[in-house]
Formats: sequence, C-alpha cells, structure tokens
Amino acid sequence: MTATARVIHSDPNILGGTPVFIGTRVPMKTLLDYLEAGDPLDEFLDHFPSVKREQAIAALELAKEMLTAYANPA
Repeated sequence: MTATARVIHSDPNILGGTPVFIGTRVPMKTLLDYLEAGDPLDEFLDHFPSVKREQAIAALELAKEMLTAYANPA
C-alpha cells in the first residue's frame, strides 16, 4: 500500500473521483486552498473536523515528497 493510499482516496463515486481524505468527502485541494489563502492548518481542521491532523500533515508530507522528486529527478 502506498503512502497515498493511506491518506488520500479517489473514487469515481465520491465527488466524481476528486482526491479526498480517506474516510471523508473533503477534497485534498481544499487544504491546499486554505494554506494558499494564508489560513493556518488549525483553521482548516476546525472547519473540517472529519479530517484528522495526522491525515493533513501526512498529505502535506506526501505533496512535499512528490514535488521534491519532480524537482530533483534521479
């Protein structure tokens, strides 16, 4: 099982396949939108209590790993 499979899920029957946090209908993009707007992680978590802090941090770590791999290909 990949790191993505433990944090983010995409199913055509849930929001048309939009990647969401596992066990929720909260799109990963919503977290990124909050952070892009300058909102703190705690505000996102307050507004979406179905997303656990650990999930949000793991998703951000995954995004960081993916961007780092893209910026520094082997």
